Amino acid sequence: MDETAVIEQLSNYKRIVARIKVLENYSIGAGITVSRLNQDDQLMELHRKLRGMPTYMYLSKREQELETTAHAYLDKYPSGIRSQLRAIPAQGCDADDDKALRELRAKIEKVIEARTGSKDGYEAVIERLSELQDLQAQRDQIDAALEALESYKPDYAKLLRLRYVEGVPVQEAAAEMKIAERTFRSWRTKALEEFERLAV
Repeated sequence: MDETAVIEQLSNYKRIVARIKVLENYSIGAGITVSRLNQDDQLMELHRKLRGMPTYMYLSKREQELETTAHAYLDKYPSGIRSQLRAIPAQGCDADDDKALRELRAKIEKVIEARTGSKDGYEAVIERLSELQDLQAQRDQIDAALEALESYKPDYAKLLRLRYVEGVPVQEAAAEMKIAERTFRSWRTKALEEFERLAV
């Protein structure tokens, strides 16, 4: 990482934090946000519990009928919900089965939409979750490097925060630190070098 990259990384800190807030509050449906999904997967836990129970304990009579129809047409049971949707045939042997299969597909589509906020499926959610995790890692790296720098060179850490994270002009930052601009510029170079060593 060179000086320009360090400056860019520090200058983007506020944008990173703002984007994290936006992503954390992105709804994926059913009152679940990306940040909650990132913290724990409650839906999978519920699914694991339900798998161990007989279906009559949690499915309605109609849902049991749909399950029976699905079993009649499926020779294998894919694990992903989108795979399950693709595995359901478009037509059954008779009109009743056609109706049941359409209803089953519609229910699965609703589950996909409820889980992801759109019929596009998980791709959009995974993309946002991945972006959130990447940005959190960047933020944490900057925070850790600044905290480490502060532990042995507090003036350097303050200088970097003022100038690049907060965007304070050189004159104002030097005045706030009660140092001459010339000293500020000298420290700036050293502070960037120290940060670069720590942030690698």
